[in-house]
Amino acid sequence: MRVPIVTVAVCNGSEDTIEMLSAALTLRGYRAVGAVVTAIKRGRLNLEEFLARENPQVVVWDISLPYEENWLGFQSLRAQLVRGQRGVVLTTTHKANLDRLVATDTGAIEVVGKPYDINLICDAVQRALPGGSAVTSERTGVSID
Repeated sequence: MRVPIVTVAVCNGSEDTIEMLSAALTLRGYRAVGAVVTAIKRGRLNLEEFLARENPQVVVWDISLPYEENWLGFQSLRAQLVRGQRGVVLTTTHKANLDRLVATDTGAIEVVGKPYDINLICDAVQRALPGGSAVTSERTGVSID
C-alpha cells in the first residue's frame, strides 16, 4: 500500500531559504512547494489559489522584521492558512520577539528561530501534521546559518 506524500508549503521572504528548506524537506520524504511572502503581501501571488492548487498539510511561514506588523499580517491570512486543518510552523530571525507576540495566541503554533537547524524545522513540521501523521527518514545533520 502506498502512503500519500505530505505536502509542505514553505513561505519565506528569501528564495534561497525557500530552496534550502524545500530541499531538506524533500530529502525527508515531503513534497515541498514554495511561495515568496512579499509576493503574497503585494498581491502578486493569490494565497487562496496557491493553497487550493498545492493543498499543503503544513505551512512553514516566516515572520520577518518588523515583527509586530508581520505578525498582524500573518494573523489576517491565518484563516486561509489553517483551512482544512493545516498545521503551521513559524520561522523568524529573532525568536524571543516573536515568542512574546505568539504567547497570547490560542492556536498551537511552533516557532523556530535562526540560525535554522534543519532538523528542528523538519521535526516541527512532523509535529504540525494534522492527526500526528509521521514521515520517517534519516536525519542529515544539515543546518543553515
